[in-house]
Amino acid sequence: MATEIPASPARGWRQTSETKSLAEVHGSIAVPEGAGFWRKLFAFAGPGYLVAVGYMDPGNWATDLAGGARYGYTLLSVIMLSNLMAILLQALSARLGIASGRDLAQACRDSYSRPVTIVLWLLCEVAIAACDLAEVIGAAIALNLLFGLPLIWGVCLTALDVLIVLFLQHRGFRYVEALVIALIALIAGSFAVELWLSRPDVTALAVGFVPRTEILRNPSMLYIAIGILGATVMPHNLYLHSSIVQTRKYGDSFEAKREAIRFASIDSAVALMFALFINAAILIMAAATFHGSGHQDVGEIGDAYKLLSPLLGTTLASVLFAVALLCSGQNATLTGTLAGQIVMEGFINLRIRPWLRRLVTRLIAIVPAVIVIAMYGDSGTTPLIILSQVVLSLQLPFAVFPLVMFTGDPHKMGPFANPLWVKVLAWTVAIIIAALNVYLLYQTFTAAGGS
Repeated sequence: MATEIPASPARGWRQTSETKSLAEVHGSIAVPEGAGFWRKLFAFAGPGYLVAVGYMDPGNWATDLAGGARYGYTLLSVIMLSNLMAILLQALSARLGIASGRDLAQACRDSYSRPVTIVLWLLCEVAIAACDLAEVIGAAIALNLLFGLPLIWGVCLTALDVLIVLFLQHRGFRYVEALVIALIALIAGSFAVELWLSRPDVTALAVGFVPRTEILRNPSMLYIAIGILGATVMPHNLYLHSSIVQTRKYGDSFEAKREAIRFASIDSAVALMFALFINAAILIMAAATFHGSGHQDVGEIGDAYKLLSPLLGTTLASVLFAVALLCSGQNATLTGTLAGQIVMEGFINLRIRPWLRRLVTRLIAIVPAVIVIAMYGDSGTTPLIILSQVVLSLQLPFAVFPLVMFTGDPHKMGPFANPLWVKVLAWTVAIIIAALNVYLLYQTFTAAGGS
């Protein structure tokens, strides 16, 4: 007989959450009872890939290209460590959503005072706008490279992707997941070919996964490294994952929730390994093709596109690069819509039409993109993307610390509270992230004062 969850965990929340996260799709995907491991794993598969999209969006491209071109394979260790951090944090997000029945935004609202909740909501909105900025510019660059569409028109055209989101949500959440997984497969396939064409130095590649203190000592390298961290561990993904795991219809018993947490953690870990492959592939391709060949300063996505064909000896390299970039930008817009809806509803309990919410978020990203392109042309886009990733990284502690605190609290999580070793590991990751951000601010202001 199933063991029922004790009622005590609810006592740890300041108030009871009255609404379900993403109510229109909450519990909409059935989990077969009495099925075997693989059938249940398939039922839970999906949310991890939506989360993984945020770890391979155009913001990653700019930071990975710059890191590989300038510093060779050195920053591969940063991508690997960031991905391991992401796997841990996303597992905690899934645990929070399944065990408490709250997404991270609702958990903050049910735990903190109204002023604190409002501040956290605003910070999260800034992070989503920064992420959306990278997606807008990335998609516009891809359209420009493939079809010659001017960047400003490409930026404006991205506002129409809200129609895709609305159509898919109307059809059912599995359709959203299926499209995302198909686009991820296309991106991964494109970069598998790119790696084969670029023929990287396998020994140097392997050494690149070993962390070096040089990264901390070199301010410019550290800036790119934290940009990679900001592009890899996405703050709004923590809110997103804690919500969309609740689209599965699992039971309320202890065994059912424990099983759901296990399968959701496997789903996100496997999906994030795809993200690790794609991010590493971008940096490896840049290191093998540009670093040491007189093109160390290649950081612009457009420049990389133009140089890939002559350096690798085939136009296929450039075409696949642009196609993957377009898929990446479109994929990220789908999850950005959901994340924006989740944080607005969760933090301040405000529900507005999804198309209106998406359009507002898009406009916030489009305006600065249009201004920069108008003032600086194509050359201003990549620095803007990298800056957006640093903004994301600076917002990370405000999502990570509440997540670690909530999931480690037995009054809130009951029997699902993190065991001691997970608490130690999670707090270590949270402190490392916070320390790196403080160090980045120090280096940035020191450099500005010196200049």
